[in-house]
Amino acid sequence: MSSMTTGWVVFACVFGGALLGMLLRKILPDDHLSSDSKDVVKLGMGLIGTMAALVLSLLISSAKGSYDIRSAEVAQLSANITLLDRVLAHYGPEAREARDLLRRSVARVIDQLWPERGAGPSQSTPSTGAEAFYDTIQALSPKNDAQRSLQTQALTISVSLGQTRWLLVGQSARSIPRPFLVMLICWLAFIFVSFGLFARANPTVIVALFVCALSFSSAIFLILELDRPFEGLIQISSAPMREALARLGQ
Repeated sequence: MSSMTTGWVVFACVFGGALLGMLLRKILPDDHLSSDSKDVVKLGMGLIGTMAALVLSLLISSAKGSYDIRSAEVAQLSANITLLDRVLAHYGPEAREARDLLRRSVARVIDQLWPERGAGPSQSTPSTGAEAFYDTIQALSPKNDAQRSLQTQALTISVSLGQTRWLLVGQSARSIPRPFLVMLICWLAFIFVSFGLFARANPTVIVALFVCALSFSSAIFLILELDRPFEGLIQISSAPMREALARLGQ
């Protein structure tokens, strides 16, 4: 289910809860709507509201932290790619094949993570290209100590590139636990039921509840968008990787 669809489902549940509360207000006997009942419901909803706020803040923190980590990994990946190309350039013309392979590998990674046609990022693993590139560097025959040192540096950086790429693959799954999200939606629906239960229906109340429900669903939508950093509206920028690709071979 997409983030937009989930956001609309949240809105329907929350605002529907408010409408359900207004309907219950008309059905329930007057003694169920007394001041004592209202106080008890307010206390209970206050407790649920506190728990909902804690869970919402936890989800926001988790999604933002995951987004920042993957953004930093992309920046580190692009920096290591540029550094590796410069190391191979200093090695000499013998490393031309490795540099060409690096350029093709980076272009393939960009196409996988940021498809041109708007499809979701590819989940293909980087093993084949990474191993071929590593073997190409390993096959170089250094002629002096300088080339031997550069080969060692290139091998170290290529291993780091592989680790970062595998991290991006391993972190492609959602970091937001679905039970947390379902529980939060239920709590918000209960809170809005209480709002509708003790509020007399009029245009001002309905508009206020509509705006509040829309705000909560927007918050859930943003959380889910942060949890999908390579698709949707809030994407990690591909600019560092594309800039690194443009610098390769120079």
